[in-house]
Amino acid sequence: MTATVKYDEVQVGQQIPAADYNVRRLDLVMYAGASGDFNQIHWNERFAKAVGLPDVIAHGMFTMAQGGRFVTDWAGDPGAVVDYGVRFSSMVVVPDDDQGATITVSGVIEEKLEDKRVVVALTARSGDARVLSRARAVVRLA
Repeated sequence: MTATVKYDEVQVGQQIPAADYNVRRLDLVMYAGASGDFNQIHWNERFAKAVGLPDVIAHGMFTMAQGGRFVTDWAGDPGAVVDYGVRFSSMVVVPDDDQGATITVSGVIEEKLEDKRVVVALTARSGDARVLSRARAVVRLA
C-alpha cells in the first residue's frame, strides 16, 4: 500500500479532523486477550476501585493504539507511519454501561520533513481529560 495523502497537498498547521473511538468493557477484554495483559484494573471494577481507581481503566497501549489508528486511517496506509510515540497523561475510565467511554483524537501537521515525511502532532482526550501528551507520528506521504 501507499499513503493516499499527498505531501504536496498538506501544509504546516493544517488540521486533521477529529475522530471518536468508543471503548466498552468488551473492547478491553478482547484487548487483554490479544495483548496478554490481564491486569484486573482493566476489567474488574471491584478490584480497580479497591486499588484507588475511579473504575475500570483502558490499557495505556490500547489508548495509544487509537492514536495510531487515527494516523493510519488518515494516511491511508499503516506502513506509512515510520515513527510514533506518546506519553500517557491521564486514564480512560470505562464505565460498565452500553456507551462506555470515548477517546477523541485529532491532529495537526506540525512539520514537513525531507523525503515526503511529515510530523503529525496528536491530541487525544476522553471526557475533559487529555489522555495522551507529546503524541507525535512521523508519516511518509505519497
